[in-house]
Amino acid sequence: MSAKNPFRSLGGSEGGSSLLEMAVALPTLFAFMFCFMEMCLAFYSFDMISEAAREGARYGIVHGASCPNSSNPTCEATATQVNTYVSGLGWPNLAGGTIAPSTTYPDGDEAVGHRVRVQVTYTYKITMPFVPRKSISMSSTSLMRIIQ
Repeated sequence: MSAKNPFRSLGGSEGGSSLLEMAVALPTLFAFMFCFMEMCLAFYSFDMISEAAREGARYGIVHGASCPNSSNPTCEATATQVNTYVSGLGWPNLAGGTIAPSTTYPDGDEAVGHRVRVQVTYTYKITMPFVPRKSISMSSTSLMRIIQ
């Protein structure tokens, strides 16, 4: 006669335990995955605005008060022209936020040796559910000396 296990009849089969483990683990995995994607998008957005500020400052330093060319004897860039250039760079705005460039000349004008400051502010909209704050304001500033 074989001995029966008295606890076998109490536990039943283990077929539903993997389904229960999946039901607990999968939402946690998806939450971490979407949170990671949102953080990557925020880092990309900050990198985009910092590069836009640098490109705007570069545009301003090569289009100073003494940059004559064959078609235009004075090709100096005003603050409005630098802002238009930064706004029209055409980089993908994956997060869908708003980009607002602001250009100033701290030394007063576009003369050679003076400085140009380009500040780009960006409103990053958080799209994750259950997050109380719906937007983050980011900004990046680039300051360079006009070379021509």
